[in-house]
Amino acid sequence: MIPEHQPVMVEEVIEYLNPERGKVIVDGTIGAGGHARAILERIAPSGRLIGIDRDPKAIAQARRFLDDMAEAVSYYCENFRNIQTILEHEKLKEIDGLLLDVGLSSMQLEDEARGFSFRTDGPLDMRMGPDALKTAAEIVNCASEEELRKILLGFGEERWAGRIAHFIVEARERKRIETTGELVKIIEDAIPVGARRGGRHPARKTFQALRIAVNEELENLKEGILDGVECLAHAGRVVVLTYHSLEDRITKHTLSSLAKGNYDPPDFPLSESTAELKILTKKPVRPSKEEIDRNPRARSAKLRAAEKLR
Repeated sequence: MIPEHQPVMVEEVIEYLNPERGKVIVDGTIGAGGHARAILERIAPSGRLIGIDRDPKAIAQARRFLDDMAEAVSYYCENFRNIQTILEHEKLKEIDGLLLDVGLSSMQLEDEARGFSFRTDGPLDMRMGPDALKTAAEIVNCASEEELRKILLGFGEERWAGRIAHFIVEARERKRIETTGELVKIIEDAIPVGARRGGRHPARKTFQALRIAVNEELENLKEGILDGVECLAHAGRVVVLTYHSLEDRITKHTLSSLAKGNYDPPDFPLSESTAELKILTKKPVRPSKEEIDRNPRARSAKLRAAEKLR
């Protein structure tokens, strides 16, 4: 049985996470359960997997896919940044491993009703779970032009952020923007024709930026890593899969800071004892050419991993 969403870099995740029989592993973004199954095959029957996902549909799909291993899994429809509260509920003081695969799954992207895709027309929603406070439509229709510009530039690194924000404000004065198709048309009108020739879809960066803003993804990632590392046992491991430069930058900086121990005051002389982590990946690990050929959505993936020292 194969999940609809193909998990990325499974062999590499297993290599760096090092799940062994009897260990307790948290999959903070369980999705359809692809990575979770590979982990469970190595830690069951005496081990335990705690599966977390903000998306109730993902939790339901993972339950079905992992039904034959149900006794070894706990499920939480939660934000992974709440890992410490979840572990308290499980009566666990520490864990042996944490996996965060922070990409958008195929089942989310292809569900028109979710509004994640610029290739299909659907409601402008983009919420990964019911805990998100705003939809993309609320941001697009209510944020000021300057707020929109900052979102598109900061979260999408969009060259035409100011122009797109201006066109959005002009368009919503005529009619509320409700669908992904309407937003795509506004973006296409805003970006000069010459800048739209060749390359990737002109709406890609705007949709990325709005999705990040709706779901507070970057804040969640940093807090999830920090709190997750705090929960690791000695020699426990954290593995993070990211899919764009902003996520990777936050992951690299957060892990490096813990590895250097530089949460101490800037002028405080560092010693080896202040470091919490040992970095296992000097450079991000990338998917093989064979995997990218098999699953093109894996092409932007980067894996970083570290091990708890104390």
